[in-house]
Amino acid sequence: MRIRQLEILLEKCAGFPDPDARSEQYATPAVVAARLLYEANRQGDIRGMRVVDLGCGTGILACGAALLGAGEVIGIDWDRGALAVARENAAALGCDVTFLEADVSRSGADIPPADTVIMNPPFGAQRAHADRPFIDAGLASAEVVWGIFNSGSRSFLESYIRGRAVVDTEISATFPIRRTFAHHTRDIMAIPVDFIRLVRTGEDEL
Repeated sequence: MRIRQLEILLEKCAGFPDPDARSEQYATPAVVAARLLYEANRQGDIRGMRVVDLGCGTGILACGAALLGAGEVIGIDWDRGALAVARENAAALGCDVTFLEADVSRSGADIPPADTVIMNPPFGAQRAHADRPFIDAGLASAEVVWGIFNSGSRSFLESYIRGRAVVDTEISATFPIRRTFAHHTRDIMAIPVDFIRLVRTGEDEL
């Protein structure tokens, strides 16, 4: 499947019914989801793999992974309303995805093992270090983690994951955020981001 074909399909996914600002529930744009998944698939991390989408929201990344031929896809989120929409999105696209309710931000969350984790974690704009539990859970679940992070996050990530994983790939991209919350002043704001691939190297600190 070409990247543009994937993007067109993912544009059909509905967004959050009642987005929560504190949890930074921004819908991942189809163009961003398609490119991240295309890059991950190009490196052999999607097709035929067991893929877990952490903080899946309404399921756009999970559905995209299924469309690219993942062997099994599991989406995990705390928001029941978002999960209900995610199930509807998967059904509309004919995707076989299992959605589970769990709060990734809480320690001890039950995250199933996977070959690859994909995620668009909170950037930490509302709660400092909100992305750290997602990084920890991702590395505990899979040897390969693909995430969307604020541009310039590499040095922080390398320090935070030292002894557990390495930054294997870094791809610059733009994340267009539509006006969603009261504090937004523009219809669309383009945020520079990086798609980063983490590869687990050790078990000592997991």
